[in-house]
Amino acid sequence: MERAIDSQNDVPRTPSPWPSILRAVVLRLFYGILSLIFISFVVFIADELAPGDAANVLAGDKATAAQLESLRHQMGLDRPWPIRYVEFLGNAAKFDFGKSYFGTKRPVGELLAEKLPLTALIALCAIVVASAVGIGLGTIAGIYRTRPPDTAILLASTLGVTIPTFVLAPIMVYYFSTVKDVLPATWDPNPTAPIWMYLLMPVLILAARPAALLTRLTRASMIETLQQEFIRTAIAKGVPFRQLIFRHALRNAILPVITVIGTSFGFLLTGSFVLETVFTIPGIGQDGIEAILQGDMPRVQGIVMVTGAMFVILNLIVDILMPLLDPRIREAQV
Repeated sequence: MERAIDSQNDVPRTPSPWPSILRAVVLRLFYGILSLIFISFVVFIADELAPGDAANVLAGDKATAAQLESLRHQMGLDRPWPIRYVEFLGNAAKFDFGKSYFGTKRPVGELLAEKLPLTALIALCAIVVASAVGIGLGTIAGIYRTRPPDTAILLASTLGVTIPTFVLAPIMVYYFSTVKDVLPATWDPNPTAPIWMYLLMPVLILAARPAALLTRLTRASMIETLQQEFIRTAIAKGVPFRQLIFRHALRNAILPVITVIGTSFGFLLTGSFVLETVFTIPGIGQDGIEAILQGDMPRVQGIVMVTGAMFVILNLIVDILMPLLDPRIREAQV
């Protein structure tokens, strides 16, 4: 590593890593934008290859060939697809995905602005719960390796990984809503209970699998960290147990877990589509399933683009956090 020399004291001075980190963040952002462009291209081509087009949907089954041709001309569908794709990409950058084909035929951007906050709230709550449970249980399992707490946590995490969402959801609804009658089974447009009661089951169900994965990863990382030389040195120096675990072991073991938390967010977004349909939650997940069944492509395109952007942004945040948490990554950026 090259070191600058302080002219006054002739002491080697390590160059600041922050310019390199900033360049790395800008590069990640550039790759994220490329990912969104690729997503937009796939969504657009899927609409092009699907049977029929927007004119067929809007004109109905009884429209004549002349009426269809006239409507296609009015909508610009008779232009070459590369021109229409560039126009679609420019409109998407302005959060303009056109109007819905059905219902009130409102602009898709307005529909997303109404439904996105609820889906984002569920996904963010689920990732917070999954992270807290996964890191907590994984730390305990790593400390008590091969002992009863570790065995019990491994068994629970295995069940969390293997039981799919569409199986866990009806089980929890049956127990907490039918047998115990303590939580509502579906969303109520006019809530008679606190909002958290409607969101508790969806959040816990959505967080179950990521929590299990993070538990196993944290356990493996903790076991590896606790076997490192610096941990043995800290033990020999008489460092208190709590300080040893939280300040030395967990601080190093949690770094690979943070990366997985970012990638788990994509699972939470796709899982919310199923859960919002099961619990009739008016978010973009339920709206996306409805749009797919109706063939409402503007809504489908808008939902795919927005969820893709959320995934890219969260992973960018993880990329920014990693150098801040780990000095070794900052040094590697220089």
